[in-house]
Amino acid sequence: MDDDGFVLAKAKIAIIGLGLMGGSLALALKGKCAALYGCDPDSRTRDLALQQDIVDLVEADGTNILPLADLIVLAAPVSAILTLLDDLPAMMPNPCIVLDLGSTKSSIVEKMDKLPKRFDPMGGHPICGKERLSLENADRTLFYSAPFLLTPLSRTSHRARAAADQIILAIGAHGMTLEPAEHDRILASTSHLPFLLASALVLSTPSDVTGFVGPGFRSSSRLAGTPSSMMLGVILSNRENILAGLERLQDELALFTSVIADNDAESLSATLIASQNEYLKFSRTS
Repeated sequence: MDDDGFVLAKAKIAIIGLGLMGGSLALALKGKCAALYGCDPDSRTRDLALQQDIVDLVEADGTNILPLADLIVLAAPVSAILTLLDDLPAMMPNPCIVLDLGSTKSSIVEKMDKLPKRFDPMGGHPICGKERLSLENADRTLFYSAPFLLTPLSRTSHRARAAADQIILAIGAHGMTLEPAEHDRILASTSHLPFLLASALVLSTPSDVTGFVGPGFRSSSRLAGTPSSMMLGVILSNRENILAGLERLQDELALFTSVIADNDAESLSATLIASQNEYLKFSRTS
């Protein structure tokens, strides 16, 4: 693919996966590009996308739509993105830019690097979302002020980078560039481990207390509502970083267990104060 300048207003963009992320991206890009195409295996999602004029054309598998596109966005769960990267050469005969929105990057970027030369790939991950992932919950403002992490490959062209930058600007996000391994190390702590912690919290909570749940429990357990279809591939593709995080978490839980079992109010207070101070550091950057 040549390095001729990319102009979003003239681009035809195909989004594979019209759930929360893909649907929100389509809504945010509507009217800012030449055409928007959607691919999704769910017939109700396709019907809704047309009824609400979210995309110009939509089909189940992309057979007819993908060859029309200048840029393809893979907006599916990580495991599905990895499968799509295997299938893409047969689905798309023409040169195009490929951008993904997956929650882990190392395995995706590694597979992107094996695409034929006609593809111009760029890894991406917007840091935003909700627990409810369907098109019904899509929101054109989802990306406003959110970090949009980019993990370019050595083969990524200036044109593909320009395309990603223009999309990020159009949807109101702000771009940052990371190495794939660094992305996965960071997200293990800030996203993947919190999901597992919320899941462990709800699993360890007696079922007879559901009538007494308040905002503290709801905010702490919110991520447990994320469908396993999305998180399974994320966890398995980032298992080493997540395991390291779980070990650190277990050390902290063991400390709490020890000081509470010993009725050690002084150590418990010191630990809670240290935790509060660390929280204040994080809250200043949010």
